[in-house]
Amino acid sequence: MSEARVIGLLHPGEMGSAVGATLAAGGGRVLWASQGRGARTRQRAEEIDLEDAGTLEQLARHAEVIFSVAPPQAAVDVARAVAALRFTGLFVDANAVSPETAREIGRIVERGGARFVDGGIIGPANRKPGAARLYLSGPEAAHVAPLFAAGPVSAVKLEGPVGAASALKMAFAGWNKGMQALLMAIRALAMAEGVDQALLAEWRISMPEVPARSERAVHENARKAWRFVGEMEQIARTFAQAGLPTGFHDAAGEVYRCLAGYKDTPAPPSVEEAIAALLKRTSREPGSILL
Repeated sequence: MSEARVIGLLHPGEMGSAVGATLAAGGGRVLWASQGRGARTRQRAEEIDLEDAGTLEQLARHAEVIFSVAPPQAAVDVARAVAALRFTGLFVDANAVSPETAREIGRIVERGGARFVDGGIIGPANRKPGAARLYLSGPEAAHVAPLFAAGPVSAVKLEGPVGAASALKMAFAGWNKGMQALLMAIRALAMAEGVDQALLAEWRISMPEVPARSERAVHENARKAWRFVGEMEQIARTFAQAGLPTGFHDAAGEVYRCLAGYKDTPAPPSVEEAIAALLKRTSREPGSILL
C-alpha cells in the first residue's frame, strides 16, 4: 500500500488535521466528509487543502486507506459506520482506546472486508515537525508508515500485534494526562483547606518545577477536557484488563468531566475558575473526586 495516494480522514479535528497535513505533504489525495461536521472542522480541512467527499459513503468508495482520528468514545461507532459500507481497503484506528477496544474495532472492520492497523498518537496537535508520533502495530503496519514520510507527524512501527500501539498510548497518557488531572485535584484540595499558597511555597523549595506545571495543567487542558473523559475511561479499562487498580484514572476522568464545560470557550479558565468548578462538583457529590 506504499503507493496508495487516495486517503480518507475521519475527522480533521485538532489532531486529525495534523495527520491530514502530513498525509497531504506526502503527496496523498486526502479526502474528508463534511456531512454532519461543524464550521471549525471545515475550516481546519480547508486550511490543509483536504478534498471534501461530502459523505462517508463517498469517502469510503474512493479511499484506499481510511484513518480514524476521533474522540475515543466515538471510535467504535466510526468503525461500525465504515464497516457497514463494506470498505475493503486499509483501516487505521488512531484513537486513544484500550488494546481490547482496538482489537474490537479491528474485528468490526475486518468483518466488513477491510484490513486493520492499530495506531496510537503521542504528542501535541500543533503541526510542528517532529512534535507528534503515530505508533503503528499489527501485520499491516508496514504499509502505513511510508505515508508519513513528510509533514509534522512521523510514524513509528512497533514490533507487536494489534493492540500494542494502543497499549503504548494508554501507558503514556495514563501518566501524562493522569498526572495533570491529579495536579489539578491537589490544587483544589489545597484551596478547599486554605493552604494553597503554603503548598505553592513548599513546592518552590522542594519541587520548583511543580507550581508552573500545575498552572499549565489547567491552561493547556481545560478546553480539551471533554475529550479526555473518554480517554481516561479507556485507560481505566486497560488497567482492569491487566489486573491493575482502575481508581487513578476513574478519578482523573471525573476531574476532566468537571471541566468539560470549557469546551470551545475563547480562552482557558484561570486556575481559580477551574478549581471552583471542581469544588462545586465535590460539594454536590462528597468524596467523588478528592477524597
